[in-house]
Amino acid sequence: MKSNPLAPLVDIIIPTYNRAHLIDSAIRAALDQSWWNIRVTVIDDASTDVTAEAVAPYLEHQKFNYVRLARNVGTAQAKNVGLLLTDGDAVTFHDSDDIPHRDKVLHQVRVLTAQDVRANECLNWRLAGKQGGQKLEVSAVLTHHELILPDGRRVEIRRDLSLLDDVFPNLQMGSQVPGEWTHINSGLFRTDVFRRLGGFADCIEEDREFRNRLILEGEVIWIVPELLLTKIETPDSLTQSAASDYDSARRRMDRANVWAKVEAWRAGRRVNPVPVDIPNLEIAQISRLACLNLRDIPMTEATAAWVTNIFSGPAEQVACNEIDPA
Repeated sequence: MKSNPLAPLVDIIIPTYNRAHLIDSAIRAALDQSWWNIRVTVIDDASTDVTAEAVAPYLEHQKFNYVRLARNVGTAQAKNVGLLLTDGDAVTFHDSDDIPHRDKVLHQVRVLTAQDVRANECLNWRLAGKQGGQKLEVSAVLTHHELILPDGRRVEIRRDLSLLDDVFPNLQMGSQVPGEWTHINSGLFRTDVFRRLGGFADCIEEDREFRNRLILEGEVIWIVPELLLTKIETPDSLTQSAASDYDSARRRMDRANVWAKVEAWRAGRRVNPVPVDIPNLEIAQISRLACLNLRDIPMTEATAAWVTNIFSGPAEQVACNEIDPA
């Protein structure tokens, strides 16, 4: 980490689309985190509701930035925009319908900055490219979470083995919901993880695909065995909507692509980074231009040219329709 390794700046990125009724709670939960060194960035994926009005009370907050896209690019690319425009020492993603517990980031930071983590010599570290007894740097800190389903059921997600469902599906029997996935999306990630692995693949299985790269590359993952996040599923959530639920044609196609990458890894033990590719991105508003910083992450040449325009040109030449630099 490039600043104080024991007091990292944590970027909390909140991608959102037409969740004006929820975004206020999401922002307050992020700004109220007990870990003090944070920066909250909302990426508004061209919402057509009153999201802009809902975030207005926070525009003067020194730890808050609002980025509104001119056209909808989807959740994965909205996350990538957040990655491109921030450069904190660590980053986490909170969905607009998630409620992170107040100490979530604090717990994660304490693990991420631990100085005494070593590879236990009774485990086979060779497959992860490491040696027994070696000092380890934790790449990602995940937590358990609770899931509130549309029918009112509350499910505690505590099955750590669910991380391996795409590699060893035979370990997943007995789960309460299909896969019972540990919530990779809201993990806390060391920023250099994205330098090695790239950004999110442009699909609705983006968190699952990124999780697989993280595991298969041998990154060190720590799981905090506490329920530090409440995830609320609503009828219009991606996993509940008929157009994008787990039985939809769109998600089946994305799953097939994710599984194909796992098969390729099994054959060649190679993980390819995913460069960020959003060359035609248009930004309608940035509330705090001075907060923008470029993260070192693989990207296509066209995307790099767009980023250069954002960071080098004067405000009137930046690729935005309207910018309000606070």
